[in-house]
Amino acid sequence: MPRVKPKRHGASMDMTAMVDVAFLLLTFFILTAQFRAQDAAAIETPSSISGIKVPDKDIMTISLSKEGNVYFGIDNQQKRLDMLDNFAAANGLSFTDKEKKAFSLLSSFGMPKTQLKAFLNLDPEKRNAYKQPGIPTDSTGAGAANELKDWVFNARKANNDLRIALKGDNLAKFPNFKNVLSTLQAQNINKFNLITGTEAPPAGWTAD
Repeated sequence: MPRVKPKRHGASMDMTAMVDVAFLLLTFFILTAQFRAQDAAAIETPSSISGIKVPDKDIMTISLSKEGNVYFGIDNQQKRLDMLDNFAAANGLSFTDKEKKAFSLLSSFGMPKTQLKAFLNLDPEKRNAYKQPGIPTDSTGAGAANELKDWVFNARKANNDLRIALKGDNLAKFPNFKNVLSTLQAQNINKFNLITGTEAPPAGWTAD
């Protein structure tokens, strides 16, 4: 009498719980993610083998484009508003709540103070496409036309714990970089970080 073979059933697994968890995680990351704000200009930094990381909190960033334009920004939105209020009070300016909101979203900016209100009132798409001319500086670092010194002073007034990072384009000219350094030195600022790209160290290299 032939042996009866039992009917085989394929293994099954209930994936409902796993799918629920996956969608919960996806929803969490979508709601908590912060989009990276657009920089005022594209900066191609030179590379280095330094292992020192720039701090990621309480940072003032001064950027220099290859054309020599200077851009400025700080990382905290509330401190940006405090800085703007300080700058406005010192220069006899005023900004609406709408303009302040637009300014708080700028990771960096670069234009003379006379153009700032018009820029902040642009539609977001036009604002992102606008080619900013840079913040005025000079070789003395403390001249009346040097507006970078005012932003640096009022940013530090808003947050005295700010660390300074300089981000220069690989093709930027030294005289323009020197103007930025003169502005910092005029306020007794001689310590700052340089933002560079990273490259692999040569064989046998060790950090001091």
